[in-house]
Amino acid sequence: MPTRIVDEKRISSGVEEECPSIIAKHAKKCLVEPSFGIRFQPQAQLQARAVSLSHGSWDQLNGGLRTWVQRHVDLCQPDSVHICDGSESENKALLALMQRQGTIQPLPKYDNCWLARTDPADVARVESKTFICTPTKSETIPEPAPGVVGTLGNWISPSDMDKAIADRFPGCMKGRTMYVVPFSMGPVGSPLSKVGVELTDSPYVVSSMRVMTRMGAAVLDLLQNTQAEFVKCLHSVGRPASGSARHAHWPCDPERTIILHRPANNEIVSYGSGYGGNSLLGKKCLALRIGSTIARREGWLAEHMLLLGITNPQGQKRYIAAAFPSACGKTNLAMMQPTLPGYKVECVGDDIAWMRFDSSGRLRAINPENGFFGVAPGTSRKTNPNAMDTVFKDTIFTNVAATSDGGVFWEGLEDETPADVAITDWRGNPWTRGSATPAAHPNSRFCSPASQCPIIDPQWEASEGVPIDAILFGGRRPAGVPLVYEALSWRHGVFLGAAMRSEATAAAEHKGKEIMNDPFAMRPFFGYNFGHYLAHWLSMEQTGRKLPKVFHVNWFRKGNDGKFLWPGFGENSRVLDWIIKRVEGESVAKQTPVGYVPTAGSLRLDGLKEEVDMKQLFSLPKDFWLQETEDIARYFNNQVGADLPPAIASELKALQERIAKM
Repeated sequence: MPTRIVDEKRISSGVEEECPSIIAKHAKKCLVEPSFGIRFQPQAQLQARAVSLSHGSWDQLNGGLRTWVQRHVDLCQPDSVHICDGSESENKALLALMQRQGTIQPLPKYDNCWLARTDPADVARVESKTFICTPTKSETIPEPAPGVVGTLGNWISPSDMDKAIADRFPGCMKGRTMYVVPFSMGPVGSPLSKVGVELTDSPYVVSSMRVMTRMGAAVLDLLQNTQAEFVKCLHSVGRPASGSARHAHWPCDPERTIILHRPANNEIVSYGSGYGGNSLLGKKCLALRIGSTIARREGWLAEHMLLLGITNPQGQKRYIAAAFPSACGKTNLAMMQPTLPGYKVECVGDDIAWMRFDSSGRLRAINPENGFFGVAPGTSRKTNPNAMDTVFKDTIFTNVAATSDGGVFWEGLEDETPADVAITDWRGNPWTRGSATPAAHPNSRFCSPASQCPIIDPQWEASEGVPIDAILFGGRRPAGVPLVYEALSWRHGVFLGAAMRSEATAAAEHKGKEIMNDPFAMRPFFGYNFGHYLAHWLSMEQTGRKLPKVFHVNWFRKGNDGKFLWPGFGENSRVLDWIIKRVEGESVAKQTPVGYVPTAGSLRLDGLKEEVDMKQLFSLPKDFWLQETEDIARYFNNQVGADLPPAIASELKALQERIAKM
């Protein structure tokens, strides 16, 4: 007997629509199809129920989309369905709903800003519970060495993925609304953009997706008019076991959280978490994991990179892409206020870059996102004034502290918060300055529209993208790694990306100051085998293409006293100045075993407020680099094995030989 999905707007005229689908009452009575839908056994005698359409019209959905939505209404059994239009009135209603539910509270000190406090068990990406589903394991991850645990992704078989869905999703949205969220990654209609539709039972996700993507009616119109394919995204905050002591205002099921991707069908399934990286499925899941697999098929690159434009005093503008691990300064660099006179930096994006070569052989990039989902702690007037001018309007803050004057607080704002203002920490408890525990969670976030950034680049929404002149790799390296060096070639540049290492950050569940391998800052985000990914990058070197120059930067090197050797932040414009000179072909570099470094006097230090020990900053301790290359070799052998492209192995061998001659 079919489920009756009722359009409430048609009830008054006596018109109701029946959908050709059957309710999944028990997981054991159903089989999961490859499209993560549910196929029900004919003998299952299930009782029909009416599901109201509380917002929008079924006529807005084309045939394929409508069938897909109806199938998952049967699976998840929501009480109602809301087709999102992305309007201001819809968003206001969702914010009011979340306020009544206790999910968010207003921040009257600012303009339409809100604070959400999550369940303490749901505060970061869950890399250990994130999987890629392919027919064979080797399509997803390289085979690690015997006895070694692979760290380049997690594979799940099709049958196990089907079982994980069947064990979690039937009836998971009972008592809730299913929101249909159509969104575009990139400007709507751009040839560089991709469209997705997320089904979710979280209004927090809907409001956040409105900030982070181009979401709403324009995307539905595009799907109607073009019958374009869309990435299928299914999300539920989950329904924990009966009696579980979870926070009522933040439903989640952390014990059974799972994030699944099926690249062959452009599908994403997420259960149990409401946190951004796990639930805003346009972000890491589509933009990187599924995006990278689409990019490989279509011959382009989907990368964990910021995009900025920098104009020198002569009015010449260059665009730079940079890959750093999460919480390693991408947003600060993307929104930099240069200290060098006459320079101007403009932000295209702070996290994701989609790049492809145009017909003339230039690499062009778009920021597929529409907002910033930035790490709050450490952001201040001193470190990133442009971010501070962005986030205090139309923003959802998550897991930051609250102040008694209606504002927010996090570590880094001590000098900007009056001493007489009381602070409530991210768990909702009174907090005292100087406390051993932080006021804001280390991975607390702001979710703000990119259009509010005072230095947003005029071309940030250009349909054709912006031309990329340089690519930077970097991370937190407290010892041994110079401030900046240039790759010797494109192949060497790909090797630099493959060999990236950095201190762990709070953006995932890792702890401490362990130096971790994070190739291309993509380790948690590869959608397919890393060895094949390297081969794809190497394949970009083709006749007729103008390849960007590749550089490695390290703002975080420390001296013998444990203090940073380089002041960073706006002073990083001095490094970008040198990079631009190299892009322009100026002879301001000398070759070292690791790459080209600035010649004496070519890195501008005029006007620095503190003296910099350039000798220590650019020193290449032989013992350090012998150990570094040994560690890289061990990593490649243990994690990539036979899938490592010969060109990368050759670059490593050449580096080892150069280091040995130091």
